[in-house]
Amino acid sequence: MFGTLASSRRMISWIETEFRRYKEMGEGAIAQLGPDQLVVRASPQSLSIATVVWHVAGNLTSRFTDFLTTDGEKPWRNRESEFEERNVGRKELLEKWEGGWSALFAALDPLTDEDLERTVSVRGVPLTVGEALLRALGHVSYHVGQITFFGKVLRGPAWEYLTIPPGGTDAYNQSPTKEKGPSAQ
Repeated sequence: MFGTLASSRRMISWIETEFRRYKEMGEGAIAQLGPDQLVVRASPQSLSIATVVWHVAGNLTSRFTDFLTTDGEKPWRNRESEFEERNVGRKELLEKWEGGWSALFAALDPLTDEDLERTVSVRGVPLTVGEALLRALGHVSYHVGQITFFGKVLRGPAWEYLTIPPGGTDAYNQSPTKEKGPSAQ
């Protein structure tokens, strides 16, 4: 029975692994920054890292609360407020971040690969669970990219790479520890 349960979650498990990789990358970037750097904006038109975190958390919480049974855009979500300039401390920022990810992982936990073809909706638009998960993964990766890019700009030469650093490809290829495919397990 355990083997059946494990095999019924193969694709979901891979998707979850990718979400966890992006969560870890975002946290790695945030950890390198001081409190003032988390709330600074590069220009009046740009978002601070704190604002991006607020948006990611709001999106994940809305999309994955009652994931299979209610529309992903909840009536209680105020998306526009996520983009307001905010001055928050690291503790509050990480609590907000964790809340969004907790909603996601709680929704993923009971899913099996068979659920990938079920239908959910976002803003009234029907999507398969698989489509909704890939859409959310793309959204998260886009914003984690923003966080890491801006973090790298803010830290300059003190930045510690979260992936393979320039000039490190050959060494990494000797021991590809961040690869997630079946051959790396």
